[in-house]
Amino acid sequence: MKTTATDLRTHLYSWLDRIAGTGEVLEVERKGIRIRIIRDEPVSRLALLPKRSTMLVAPDLIVETGWAEAWQPDAP
Repeated sequence: MKTTATDLRTHLYSWLDRIAGTGEVLEVERKGIRIRIIRDEPVSRLALLPKRSTMLVAPDLIVETGWAEAWQPDAP
């Protein structure tokens, strides 16, 4: 993400929150010099996934899979 120093001044705290949460890099250009604002520690991709509090199926459907009848140990 690229911006100018004037825009940085306007949106400083929202961009700092965004960089901290997503790990994005912000490039600020001032007088022809580019300055990068980056998070010190990388954000794991797993941490960016939405957290879900419920299962989409009943737990009994996961436990009671009927694969034993279809399994063929000699199949290629």
